[in-house]
Amino acid sequence: MSHMTRRVPPSFVLACSIALVAAACSESPTTPAPRAAPPSASLSQSPELNDPIGNGHIMHTKAWYENDAARNAAKGGASAPIKYHGGPVLLSATNVAAVYWAASPIYVNGPAAGTSGSGSVDASLLGFFLSHLGGSAYFNINTSYTDGSGSPIANVVNYTQYWANNSNVPTGTQSVSDAQMVAMLQAGFNSGALSYDPSTLYAIFTAGQVNLGGGFGTQYCAYHTHGTVTVNGVARTVLYAAMPYNYAYPSACTSGYKPANGTVDVGADYEVNTLAHEIEETTTDEMGNAWYDRRGYENADKCAWTWGTTYTTAAGGTANIKVGGKDFLVQRNWVASGGCALSY
Repeated sequence: MSHMTRRVPPSFVLACSIALVAAACSESPTTPAPRAAPPSASLSQSPELNDPIGNGHIMHTKAWYENDAARNAAKGGASAPIKYHGGPVLLSATNVAAVYWAASPIYVNGPAAGTSGSGSVDASLLGFFLSHLGGSAYFNINTSYTDGSGSPIANVVNYTQYWANNSNVPTGTQSVSDAQMVAMLQAGFNSGALSYDPSTLYAIFTAGQVNLGGGFGTQYCAYHTHGTVTVNGVARTVLYAAMPYNYAYPSACTSGYKPANGTVDVGADYEVNTLAHEIEETTTDEMGNAWYDRRGYENADKCAWTWGTTYTTAAGGTANIKVGGKDFLVQRNWVASGGCALSY
């Protein structure tokens, strides 16, 4: 879920169009034109360059790996160590803002539609996970990664804010472009419903089969990227993740195991897995030019849809970690020195 300078074909190098966002070209909300797929798909290329819809940093569906043994084998292994390529990382803290874009709460006990506030008041299962992820043994895996000076990433995640946006809500199977997502975030900054911060990942959640990015459930289950917004008259980069409702496509975008916390909120239980994936990749490769392997896989890609040792929870579900005392099932993450793990 990265893009790399070395793997972008020369024909793609068009000023203000090849980057996921061309911040210097405009002071209005912008996103790049979709990239065309290369002439042929090859495991020697980043899987995102083989993505026909052009979204970078995508978390492919479970079936994308399971239906192709070579792809599944290639995502990890000593033959493709992860390396640092000079780009920025979220070093001292990863801040997360949840943007619930729906007419009513998407998740049980989630914030009321039309409100915004501190993440600490989000009583949903996702809110709990976000509030307790930092400091966990699981997120500590990211401390095996460094910036250019060799300083390790901190085991800090702050759930700073939420916005339950019920304006111009996409419905049904409506496709929502990156330009529309960035414009929605811009509206939040303009109104004060959201506070801008360059170290914040704005996770955009939608309900049902709303098709964030155009390939939800068929090519991917989530993705992270960046766009450009205007803050106080200055063009600024905004980090965001498309987080559609994974339970809408259970065979493609969920583990298939019984949810760790029972039937209270099955959708939230499954969403945590892709959310963790996008947070840890944004942390170690926020702009797509920091940590990835020779195939373009970021840390979470290299362990996608793998669970390690699991256990049965009191609710009768399947989990592999505890965060804040609650059970969750999340994919493993890649330790920088090699190997998938659930803790570090």
